Amino acid sequence: MQTLKDVNLEVEELISNNASNFEISKLFRNHIKEYKKSIDTILDTTGGKDFFVKNTKHIDEFLILLYKYILRKYFGSYQPMSTSIPITLVALGSYGREQLCIYSDIDLMILYEDIKGYNLKEMMEEFITLAWDCGLKLGSRVHELKEIEDAVKEDITIKTAIIESRVIYGSKHLWFAYENALNNIRKTDIKEFVTQKLEEHKQRLLKNPLKMEPNVKDGYGGLRESNMIFWMSYILYGAKNTKDLIGKEISEEEHKTYRSALEYIFQIRNALHNISKKKLDMVNLDVLPELSTKLGFINTPRYTKERQCMSKLLGSLHTIHFFSTTMVKKFTRVLLKDKPNIKLIKKSRLKKNIYLYEGKIYTSFKRKPITLNALLKELINLPNNITSFDMSYIYFASKTKIPRKQSKELKKNIKAILFKDNLHPIIKLLYNSSLFKTVLPITKKIINQPQFDGYHQQPVDIHSIRTLKKVENIEDEFVRDIYESFNNIEKSIVKMAALLHDVGKGRTADHHIAGEKLFKNFASSLELDESHIQIAAHLIRYHNMMSAYSKNEDIYSERIILAFTGLIKTEQMLKMLYVVTYADISAVGEGIYNSSISSLLKELYLQSLPAFENQDLVKESSRRIAKINAIKNLKRYKDLPYITKKKISYISSNQIFLRLKADDILDIAIKAKDVNDYIYKITNDQRLVIRIIRKDPLNLGFLLGNLEFLNIFSMDIYKLYDEKKAFEITFSEKVEDDDITYIKSIIENSFDMTKKQKVKKPIIKKSQIEANCNHSPYLASLQIRAKDQKGLFAYVAKIFDDFNIEIESAKLATTKGYTRDLILIEKDGDFCGKQEEIINLICQEEN
Repeated sequence: MQTLKDVNLEVEELISNNASNFEISKLFRNHIKEYKKSIDTILDTTGGKDFFVKNTKHIDEFLILLYKYILRKYFGSYQPMSTSIPITLVALGSYGREQLCIYSDIDLMILYEDIKGYNLKEMMEEFITLAWDCGLKLGSRVHELKEIEDAVKEDITIKTAIIESRVIYGSKHLWFAYENALNNIRKTDIKEFVTQKLEEHKQRLLKNPLKMEPNVKDGYGGLRESNMIFWMSYILYGAKNTKDLIGKEISEEEHKTYRSALEYIFQIRNALHNISKKKLDMVNLDVLPELSTKLGFINTPRYTKERQCMSKLLGSLHTIHFFSTTMVKKFTRVLLKDKPNIKLIKKSRLKKNIYLYEGKIYTSFKRKPITLNALLKELINLPNNITSFDMSYIYFASKTKIPRKQSKELKKNIKAILFKDNLHPIIKLLYNSSLFKTVLPITKKIINQPQFDGYHQQPVDIHSIRTLKKVENIEDEFVRDIYESFNNIEKSIVKMAALLHDVGKGRTADHHIAGEKLFKNFASSLELDESHIQIAAHLIRYHNMMSAYSKNEDIYSERIILAFTGLIKTEQMLKMLYVVTYADISAVGEGIYNSSISSLLKELYLQSLPAFENQDLVKESSRRIAKINAIKNLKRYKDLPYITKKKISYISSNQIFLRLKADDILDIAIKAKDVNDYIYKITNDQRLVIRIIRKDPLNLGFLLGNLEFLNIFSMDIYKLYDEKKAFEITFSEKVEDDDITYIKSIIENSFDMTKKQKVKKPIIKKSQIEANCNHSPYLASLQIRAKDQKGLFAYVAKIFDDFNIEIESAKLATTKGYTRDLILIEKDGDFCGKQEEIINLICQEEN
């Protein structure tokens, strides 16, 4: 790559030969391209901040060269000294802070003073045009010196950019005058600026919370949080470097830890830009393998390089977030004091140095640290109505004196903490103050432990604490009533299981089994009651089971219910597991615990309860009789003709009595009475649902084949009476209203048995299919666990149509790109006799 000195010599030669702007810009543009190609080599030997500085200096020199060319062009041999020309090039933003990344915008201000005798505006316009022609991504603004103080009053963004100013080249006289203006700007409207920046920052974090694909610029713990420290320290103290505050507001050790974390974020951002060859600030899972390699991580027997890279990143983000939040609060606490509130806080003093105001605990930033044992005692004695801890208390807790090992008294206090009624705020405090794994050593492996399963949105530690929070703030009324039926000890056991349910992650063994063992050892060391240990350990071992059964199994099967309840063992354990399952799913993210999941879990819970009272009630025949008796008690039933009542009791499908409420069964039975060919109904509220009652044969393969552009969520088929059947097909999404007419025509054409729909054969291996002709006394089953493919179920349905096999019902679910379909089939057809032939038709081995 040519040096800028070489480029300058070529420019001089081109100028002497009267070269055009195009030829000059081409030379500059080629240099920029070559420079970007060399970045890979530069990054191999240069760290995060070091590269930022080198990159910034290179761009400085390049812009100076462009500017000198413009001056040379305009003044020729009569060029005055640069300081005599009333133009100064000023770097702003990340460029001004010397944190310019490879593909970041180059924020530049051209500062000038409109002096007669110079064609300043033409020169400045040509300079900007040339910079763009050279391939620089310039974010430029042009200001006359006298405009600056008024400009910053119009927009906080302008003020933010200007306070990060750094001179590049030009008139020194102009820069000195500008520095005086900067000093005035810093002292003007300080409170308004601080308030606006804090609100802007709050909204940015709400938009970009910590996730498994973190945004290292705008997200939690990202560069914007680091910038907040710079902005506040400059506005409030006039300090342009956090080092200037060491010994005043910041300790040397705090600053060292913070700078180390920030350096890693710098390295991450440089590598992201270099890998993508564009501006990229999100560490997505696609880029992580190459990113981890570029940062020097290698696979180990226990951890992949991707996991190591992400774990260090999560730790760095936490460090920056804590340091930034603490320092900004310390910097602004005097400025933003609301005197009436301070008086109220002081009136709410609990004891020396501890204040409780509106549910939040406060203390002094200057409070001297105490031992861990003393801190836990203080927390134990706090009232149960606290909702959070102020940053002042978190900072105080972070300075706690840590013992070399846990004494008996300390373990006793840890046990007492775990049985606090309002546990989540205390656990959140311990986490934010970096005491979480000190108090709960069992959590050591889950700290900053990423989850790459495509389901969880936060790392293990954050998800675990959110799960605890969901137990203490249950929104589902049915689940909340169950939780409120527990005594205080049972509630604490559930909360411990929720907090520590994933504690086995980060190890090579199955995390359910590992978690159970870890908890037993930990709880024994705290001398918890043995019966309590067994219950919590059991919940940890099986914390995913209720979710798995409800989504993937036939929860109306006697065999399935008995298998599930056999593992649960007691009705009380079922109730506790229900609460833990609700909290675990809810903690994943907004909308994950939805009406469908809620309905499935509740149904599994209700189907399981009878097993703990009388095993005979679980049998399908007993439950059918119970449901018929419930129908007979309905007033509408009593008003029906005798023949219709008889037909209802002779309905062939057992599943209709197991799945539906008495009222719904009666509705279907009454509607079916007058059906001579078919009727159907379409609802399209939260999702598309098609309900059909037919006497005429239904070409199911044709129907589903034409609807393969939609994902089927579930399908129920009930054999009624008089050769009539009811179908309910639920799709996972709603459709546009304009599509309803098209769907109606598909349904109506599906009663023409001559119609054929060509359905693409999916790829399904024999190992992914399991047939069971002893699923229940009346039903056989076919389970498919294969890669999710459009039209998969339609293809299976077509084959069943060809063999005249009646599908009783189907449960369809997709997780992590794989379908988990359970199809129940009436035994009185040809399925069991021809299952091998049918499976051979369904299967297609991958090439």
